[in-house]
Amino acid sequence: MGLLDRVRGTSRVGVFVDGPNVFRSEFDVDLDELRAVGREEGTPAILRVYVDENAGGGLIQAAEARGFEVVTTSGDVDVKLAVDAVEAIVDGRIDTVVVVSRDTDFKPVLEIAAERGLRTVAVAPGEYGRSDALRNAAHREITLE
Repeated sequence: MGLLDRVRGTSRVGVFVDGPNVFRSEFDVDLDELRAVGREEGTPAILRVYVDENAGGGLIQAAEARGFEVVTTSGDVDVKLAVDAVEAIVDGRIDTVVVVSRDTDFKPVLEIAAERGLRTVAVAPGEYGRSDALRNAAHREITLE
């Protein structure tokens, strides 16, 4: 997919949200804003919020109401998110990958995507929650206010 296609909004976007690292009391993250970030990059093909078994029902309902698929895991959220994102990249289901996290562990996901020619976006939940490694690995970085 060329730049012209991306400008026209035909890029298929995967938004992967690291719930435990993003939905914390010190950050005021708006699910509508996260969905809007995906739309800025193209057409959202995957909108997912990853949570652990301790996630509140309110978060799950709010995410689903805004069009996100909620993936609940009893294991490590990071591993499930990373595996799913890389699978979408390798399968060619997305052209742009957006990782919403403050966790440096997702740097390899962005690197794999970039190596395969995908556009990468790192979204931090706030200035305090920004990972410099993620920011530097991405084509575009966004810090939510």
